[in-house]
Amino acid sequence: MRGDPLDYGYVRPHTFRHKTESPRPPPNLIHSAILGAEACVDKVNLAQKFSVFTEHYKPKIVGEINDTYVKLVKFQGDFMWHHHDVEDELFFVVAGEMRMQLREDGAEREIIVRPGEFIIIPHGVEHFPSADAETHVMLLEPKTTLNTGNVTNERTQPVLQRI
Repeated sequence: MRGDPLDYGYVRPHTFRHKTESPRPPPNLIHSAILGAEACVDKVNLAQKFSVFTEHYKPKIVGEINDTYVKLVKFQGDFMWHHHDVEDELFFVVAGEMRMQLREDGAEREIIVRPGEFIIIPHGVEHFPSADAETHVMLLEPKTTLNTGNVTNERTQPVLQRI
């Protein structure tokens, strides 16, 4: 029995909510505890977002999915060796070319990541991102991820800007 959508709050086929439950917000709205208000779902233009900042190795938050931030960062030059004890990271190159040096199982190696490619760095793997020319990278990282991982120094960004 499918029930009457007028009496039970139609949600989707084969799923009904009892009429005494709180109504759901319209599907085109989301609630953000961080923003403290409802915001319209909208697309993000990466070129536009990258155009609003110039700093290198200072990630900016452009979105979030559950307990994960979507961040944008510009690389140029060398960063530093570091690792993350519990967080995995995804580096997606949007423009430019990134070198990711890795130390794992007692050996060092380097992976070149080009536009349209990504690399996932598992937690615990020591890594060293760098780029000869300015490179635009999108990161997917748990909200707990500190940009310098197990190292704290002048490059550590404990609070990230939202753009």
